[in-house]
Amino acid sequence: MSRSSKKALSTADTRRMTAAEIIKKKFTKEKLHRFIFGTREKQGVGKQLVVYALLICIGFVYLYPVLYMISTSFMSRNDLLDTSVKWLPSKLYLQNFIDAAKAMDYVSSFEKGILIAGLPTLCNVVICMMVGYGFARYKFPLKNLWFAMVVLVIVIPPSTIQSSLYLNFRYFDIFGIFSLITGQPLNLLDSFAPYAFMCLGCMGLKNGLYIYMLRQFFRGIPKELEEAAYVDGCGKVKTFVRIMLPDAKPMITSCFLFSFVWQWTDSFYSGMFLPNYSILANKVARLSEVLNSYVKATTGLDKASTAYASAMIGTGTLLVIIPLIIVYLFAQKGFVESLSQSGIKM
Repeated sequence: MSRSSKKALSTADTRRMTAAEIIKKKFTKEKLHRFIFGTREKQGVGKQLVVYALLICIGFVYLYPVLYMISTSFMSRNDLLDTSVKWLPSKLYLQNFIDAAKAMDYVSSFEKGILIAGLPTLCNVVICMMVGYGFARYKFPLKNLWFAMVVLVIVIPPSTIQSSLYLNFRYFDIFGIFSLITGQPLNLLDSFAPYAFMCLGCMGLKNGLYIYMLRQFFRGIPKELEEAAYVDGCGKVKTFVRIMLPDAKPMITSCFLFSFVWQWTDSFYSGMFLPNYSILANKVARLSEVLNSYVKATTGLDKASTAYASAMIGTGTLLVIIPLIIVYLFAQKGFVESLSQSGIKM
């Protein structure tokens, strides 16, 4: 074989080897890219690690205050002042819960809180179901304008209408009729009448959100179900009760859960409408004042230490949260189902 032919063969082998290396390198890069970023069908490991890292960071930010509050609620005064005790107390100290319950008058406040949170919640859910169904299925004048007002109610904070609500229910009158009959307007404060009027007028706490959620859910139910019920002889009321409400149970459960939580922790409306009616949310806000009196009576000190006051407020907050956790455990199935079934349709 001549020298020129040998040289040509070596050049061809070199080209083939270079092409093979290029293909191998490209394949490795594509494989690495798929491994990190994934494909349309499968998520890559790199993306999963980033998502999990973000979830862990966000979870830590939210859970850290709760875990710290739980930890300090089981610490004695010595543990609170001991710098070597960080998270785990030297022993479980349940006296904080007993003292906080006594300072908050827990049993009496709990019963009143159930009444204040339960009745408005039921009224809100019933009224919002009917209004949401009306927005979803019926046509009436200025429908879009009224629904825009509903959405606007979600955005406007209640504090902006505080003075008007107070004056309206403090000097309640309808076209001067009560002033004409009794000589003065009615004072509806310190009663459940403001809650009743606000629920009937869809002005309850966060009612705009519940109407929006239910309206979107009812819009997602096929109209053929209602048409079939009409063919079978059902009226509009019977169709709503027998067909629509059973399908909307998960969303109704979510609205009930949201409403109960907001009513249970509300100190705005309850403090304005029922100033002499003590509930747990107001008791927690005033716990530091009661705690100073308690410490002065038991120890002779002028006020409680900052660490002890913080621990007691955290303990009182846990006593308020525990009933909400129990309610959520019962409503968990419907709440999760509503999240999976609800769709936003505009």
